[in-house]
Parts: sequence; structure tokens; C-alpha cells
Amino acid sequence: LQQSQPKPSSFRFRTLCFDCCRLVLTMLVRSFHRSKLWWTRAASTFPQVNPKTSEVFAEYSAMTDAEVQGIISNTNAAFQQWRRVPAVERVAAISAVAAGLRDRADEAAELMCKEMGKPTVQGKAEVLKCAYLVDWYAEHGASFLKDEEHPALPGFQKSYVSYQPLGIILSIMPWNFPMWQVIRMSVPTLMAGNGVLLKHAPNCFGSALLCEELFKALPGVPQDIFRSLVIDVPQVDAVLEHDAVQGVALTGSEGAGRAVAAKAGGLLKKAVIELGGSDAYAVLADADLDVAAEAIVNARVLNAGQVCIAPKRAIVDKSVKGAFEQKVLDKLAQKKYGVDFGPLVHAKARQDVAAQVEETAAAGAKVLAGGVGAPVPESDCGDAFFAPTVLTDVKPGMTAFDKEIFGPVISIIEAEDEQHAIALANQTSYGLGGAVFTQDRAKGERIAVQDIEAGMCFVNDFVKSDPSLPFGGVKNSGLGRECSAFGMLEFINVKTICVK
Repeated sequence: LQQSQPKPSSFRFRTLCFDCCRLVLTMLVRSFHRSKLWWTRAASTFPQVNPKTSEVFAEYSAMTDAEVQGIISNTNAAFQQWRRVPAVERVAAISAVAAGLRDRADEAAELMCKEMGKPTVQGKAEVLKCAYLVDWYAEHGASFLKDEEHPALPGFQKSYVSYQPLGIILSIMPWNFPMWQVIRMSVPTLMAGNGVLLKHAPNCFGSALLCEELFKALPGVPQDIFRSLVIDVPQVDAVLEHDAVQGVALTGSEGAGRAVAAKAGGLLKKAVIELGGSDAYAVLADADLDVAAEAIVNARVLNAGQVCIAPKRAIVDKSVKGAFEQKVLDKLAQKKYGVDFGPLVHAKARQDVAAQVEETAAAGAKVLAGGVGAPVPESDCGDAFFAPTVLTDVKPGMTAFDKEIFGPVISIIEAEDEQHAIALANQTSYGLGGAVFTQDRAKGERIAVQDIEAGMCFVNDFVKSDPSLPFGGVKNSGLGRECSAFGMLEFINVKTICVK
């Protein structure tokens, strides 16, 4: 073997640099496996920014992982007690939250206005609707949970189905209806005997804690049966992975829904997922155009257009398109900032909506009202104001047709005839809601039942949620249902009992 020769100093320097780089890379990889990517690290504080003023009005500190685990343990202990309370008594105890909602409606409305910009008159209406939901379940909830008798199997004395709670349900809720979304999910779930852990949107932790206060004030209800978690997204996995957590309900974006549904599926835990929509409202040639325009404008301006079931696409027969456009413009001109609509939730939301409108206009659509350059109101609107906008000549392939615009934008699409309108309505990956406008009610009902691909379809009005009717969609708009008996029984062990 040849004797190795001494290496030149330049070579030794390069080797040292290589070794240092390898060491740094190794440390980064180890860090990655320990804590994932640094930019997904959970936030330590959550400033609450008023979209009307751009000012921080509150700040919440994130709960530590240890605090979260302690809360889960406490809620599980409460569940073990709560699940053995007879259903009739559970329903009656939770029903008392309606009085608390009505008593604190003004307070909650003011808070929601600060959190996400909703006009206080709409905020108060939201809280009163929550109380109405509680009243409805107070009247009907116990009957949904009664044992269901079946013919006894041969050789058995009796056979029946018993509806038993699952455990703790994680509730991941959005900011657009800070109280309604929480109450809609939580009340029937709690009445069914489950516990609830709420992970609200990070700008709505005030509303989350207000809901917790309301449930904690109920006599006969365990203190920890409903808790609000002040946590960030990276902490959610550990909550859902906990053995005591047996399901998850999420309302939010398609991306968030897919991620949570996939996680729940991997854990074999029940998931109810309510996502977005690109709801089509078909205005047929024989429609009452005043009724159609009124409904579409009211629904699209409500909550500054930040509504999953808002009419994202108005598909109008070409024979009445011009007249319909004028009626929409006339009715839209009557809407007032601060009463009928507020700002968007934050400046980023405004930027997103503006970009979508600009993309659609650049592709050939016309802006009939509003738009990116529309005047800004003199009253407070921070950096989040976007004027109600009307786009026309929108076509498939344009952003306003293909994507959900979460803002006050009415997109008008021309249809050649009734069949073309139906085809355009269904030309979407979403299937949450829809509507048909026609003076022939039988025809409208037939189209709603047989032709429109959606979880909900209204005839001659905009889609609304109500506790008495199931709420949810098909296709990429989600899984499962909320409200009605269907919503109450989502997080239930449907248990077969046979006695010999």
C-alpha cells in the first residue's frame, strides 16, 4: 500500500467546511423531526384586532400542552357523570342556556362586531337565533333520544335501539358566525350526553369564552362538560388523538376540512365536516324578478358576503338578464354600510376578494357596481372594507365561477335556457345550497328535488339554516349534517340491544 501523503491546507479547510455544513444539516433535520417546521409552531398569544378600526382590543395567551391535557381530563370526568343523566333531564338542563343567551345578547353582539366586523343589529339577531335553536331542541330533543323499539328477534323477549353518547367531541368553528356556529353544534351534542371541547377561530376567543361562561352557569350541568381551548392549529392534533375525544365537528375551508377529516379517519373517529359552497341561484325566464333580485341581494350582502350558503353565482335566463341586472343594481343601492353590511374580517380577506374580482374582470367579466376602486365609507372600516360588487358576463373558467368568493360579490352568469341553467348550476365541485326562481312552483320544486346537486335547495327564496331542518352539503361541501334530529344523532352510538 502506498503511504498516504499529507493533505494541502486548502483541502483541509474545505473538509472542515463540509463537516460543519453536515453538522448544521443534521441539527436541522433533528429539529424538524422534533418540532416539525418552525413556521408551524403554535402562537403564544392571540391579539384580537377590530376590523373596523384595525386596533387591538384584547389579547389572549395560548394554553400550554399541559393545560390542554388537564382540561381534556376534566371534561372526560364530567362526561362520565353527564352520560348517566337521563336524556330528558339533560335536555332540560341544557335548555336553560336560552335565557342566558337572551340576557347577554347585546354584549355578545358588541363583541362579535369587534371580533369580525358584523353590524351589531345582525349580531344580536344571531344570538337570538341561537336561543331559538335551544328552545326548539328543548321541545323536541328528548324524543330524538328515546329508545326505539323493534320486533323481537326469534327466541328473544325484546329488541331495541338505544342512543348512547360517544364521549368528548372536538368542535372546530369559524369566525363568520361566532355564536351561531358554536351553539348549533354544541347544544344538541351536549343534550345527547357528550362533552364538547371548542377550538374557535383565533380572532373569536372572546366569543368562545363567553359560550363557556354560559354553559358553566347552568345548574345541574357539570362545570367542565363544555370548555373552550385557547390554542393554535398545531395543537389540534394532540387533542383529536386523545382517547377520550371520540369525534370532531368542523366548519371551515375545504383545505381545513380535508386535513381534519383525514386525521379523524386515520384515528377511526367520527367527523362532521361543513365546508364552503359555490351556491347557484337559477333565475328562470318566468321568475318574478323583483323577488329574485331582492333575495339574492339580501343574501349576498348579509354578513358582508361571508356566508357559506350565500348565492355565489346568479345564473339567469338570457331573456331576462338585462332586466334582472337593473333590479339588482337598484336594490343594492339601498344597502347601507354599518347596518346592512360591515367590513370583511380583516385586511387579508379584503385583498383576497379584490384579487378574485380583478382576475374575473381581466378574463372578460364586466363590473356593474362596486369593485376594487369603489369609494370607502367615511365611518370606521379600517383596512378591511370591500364594497358590494356586481359582476356580469361571468363564464366557466373565470375565478368568480370556479372559486368561492367569500365577500359581497354577486356574479351573474347568462344561461341559454332552463336546462343550460341547471347544467351551469351543477358545474362546480361544491354542493352546499342552491335556489330556483320561477313562478311555476311545481316546476321549481321538481328542479330543486331532482336536478340541483346540493344538500339544500330553496324555491323562490335564499337558503337559510333552521334548527328544524338538516343542514349540510354534498360533493366538496362536506360530510354529515347539523340541526334537526340528524344533527343530534351524528355523535351517537346507535346501540342494538337484544334481551333473551
